[in-house]
Amino acid sequence: MATIKEISKACGVSPATVSKALNGYSDVSEATIEKVRRCAEELHYMPNAAARQLKTNTSHNIGVIYRDNTGSGLAHEYFSGVLDSAKAEAEKSGYDITFISDVIGFGSYLEHCRYRRCDGILIVSEDFESEDIRSILRSEIPLVAIDYVSNDISSVLSDNIDGGYSLAKYLLEKGHRRIAFIHGENTSVTRKRLQGFHKAVEEYGVEIPKEYYVEAAFHNPKTCAEATRQLMSLQEPPTAILYPDDFSYIGGMNELERLGYNIPTDVSVVGYDGVNLSQVLRPRLTTYKQNAEEIGRRSAKKLIETIEQPQSTRAEQIFITGEILEGKSVKDLRDEW
Repeated sequence: MATIKEISKACGVSPATVSKALNGYSDVSEATIEKVRRCAEELHYMPNAAARQLKTNTSHNIGVIYRDNTGSGLAHEYFSGVLDSAKAEAEKSGYDITFISDVIGFGSYLEHCRYRRCDGILIVSEDFESEDIRSILRSEIPLVAIDYVSNDISSVLSDNIDGGYSLAKYLLEKGHRRIAFIHGENTSVTRKRLQGFHKAVEEYGVEIPKEYYVEAAFHNPKTCAEATRQLMSLQEPPTAILYPDDFSYIGGMNELERLGYNIPTDVSVVGYDGVNLSQVLRPRLTTYKQNAEEIGRRSAKKLIETIEQPQSTRAEQIFITGEILEGKSVKDLRDEW
C-alpha cells in the first residue's frame, strides 16, 4: 500500500502538496488535484484513519441506533430501505456507519458511541422515552432522529398525517363510508395517521363508529388477523379496512379468506409502507408508499451538515411525503349508491 511520500515521488510534487490535493485544499490547482488523486488510486493509497483522527479530532464515523421491536431487524423491508439509503449518502461524504448497541461491555448507547468516537448519531425506530435514549439526547453529540419530534434536534419524518389522509380520501372517493382502521400501537406515528384519517372523514361528513377503530401491533400478522375477525363479526361490518402496514395485512388477508370473504368483491383493503411484498400479492394491494430512500438520504445529509457546520446549522423538522400505489384491492362502490 502506497504512502504519501511515494505518491509525491511519482507525481513530482512535494508531500505537502499531495496531502493538500487529497484533502481538497483550494490553494492547489485542479490539474494537480486530479493528477495526485489518479496516482493515489493507481497505487492503491489508503489514508491512515488513526492519524486522520488525531489530526482532525474527527473519526468520520456515524453511529446508528436501531432497534426493531418486531424482531425483523435488518430484514424489515421499510427500515432496511431507510438505513441502506442513509449508508450510501454517508459514504458519499467519506463517513462510515457503525451500529451502536447497549450490550454488556459498553453499558449504554452513549458509552458505546463515545468508545467508537462517533462524530454524530442517527436514531431510528427506538423508544425515545427510555433513559438510555434520553441520555443520548442530552449529550453533546450531534443527532438526527427519524420519526421523532424534538425542538432541540433535527428530525426527518415520513408525513404520516398525509398517509392517513390520503388512504382515507382514496376510499371515500371510491364510495366507501363504512371504513375501519386497524392501527398500530399508541405511538406518535399512529396518532399522526389517525389525525390524517379523521381529517379526511370530517371533510366528507362521514361519522366512523368507535368500534371501527381497532388497535393491533405493527408488523404483526397475528394481531391483525384477530382485529379483522373482530371487525367482520360486527352486526354491520365495514366495507373497507385500513391496515397498519403491508406485512401485517397478510394476517388480515388470510383471516378474510378463512371467513369466506373475497377481496375486493366483499371487502376492500389498503395497506401502508409500499414495500415490494405489497405489489406481488394477489390481488395487488393498494397501499401508501413511504419514501424510505429519501428519508434515509435526507437524514444522513442533515446529520453530516450538523457535524461539519455546527455553528450555522439549525434544528429542523423535515417531512417526506409518500404516494398512493393503486392496486386491485379496493372495490368502487359509487355505482351502488
